[in-house]
Amino acid sequence: MNHAQFGFLLRIAMVLFILIRPWLVIAVMCCAALGGQSALAWGQQAHHTVVLIAQSQLTPRTQAMLQSLLLEEPGANLQSISTWADTMRSPETATWHYVNFPQNSCTYESARDCPQGQCVVAALEKQLQLLTSNAPRAERLQALKFVVHLAADVHQPLHAGFAHDRGGNRVSLKFFMRDSNLHTLWDTGLPERIAKSPKALAHQLNQANWPRTLGDHSPRVAAEESCRIVRTPGFYPDALVGTAYLERFAPVVRQRLWTAGVRLAHWLNQAMLVN
Repeated sequence: MNHAQFGFLLRIAMVLFILIRPWLVIAVMCCAALGGQSALAWGQQAHHTVVLIAQSQLTPRTQAMLQSLLLEEPGANLQSISTWADTMRSPETATWHYVNFPQNSCTYESARDCPQGQCVVAALEKQLQLLTSNAPRAERLQALKFVVHLAADVHQPLHAGFAHDRGGNRVSLKFFMRDSNLHTLWDTGLPERIAKSPKALAHQLNQANWPRTLGDHSPRVAAEESCRIVRTPGFYPDALVGTAYLERFAPVVRQRLWTAGVRLAHWLNQAMLVN
């Protein structure tokens, strides 16, 4: 290749770079935006917060036995496994994360609301039984992963909502002028407005001096509580959501996260007593 040919190709390359560069910048910006959105997902905020609350209420025996069980997966801890059930969803376990109630009742009926045991209530009950069984350690570790995750899910009100709007996913809105939907609002929008990190949120809730014992720890009761919140007047907002909705329901978000942590601690303490 002579100098003239090289110069000609160099000029073409420069022109192409100038034409393509804006699109490269846009692509990088989009990837960065998506990455940021993913980093602030519900699984990382609320699930970790629930674990942090529960850990402060675990007995020394439970802590020791959980650490022993977690050795099956080097480097794992309760926070790191708390979102595993979302990343490993399958057709067989997809329905384990929620339960649909009829619009006129929040009284759980297994035959009606959880056919063939395919809902969060039955899944939690089954995984708790497996965790307390003499099953191989690998199976018990997997059960622990489901319990830690589903304990938070069943306390998110829209995981015990209604089928017709897919737990609020079909309810479009703008939250502080950003496009969203009702489910995402409760998954990420409200928790992120309350505190910027799981540690900060857990500390805030631990300082509230709420009760560390509950009248009923059953998954069924947790789901019924969530359903009743969804049926609260004003829970379904207008299309534009802002400060008024946040101020009204932020205490509910705090209470649900705290209750989830208390119940998770109770379930784990009871499970480790058996083993």
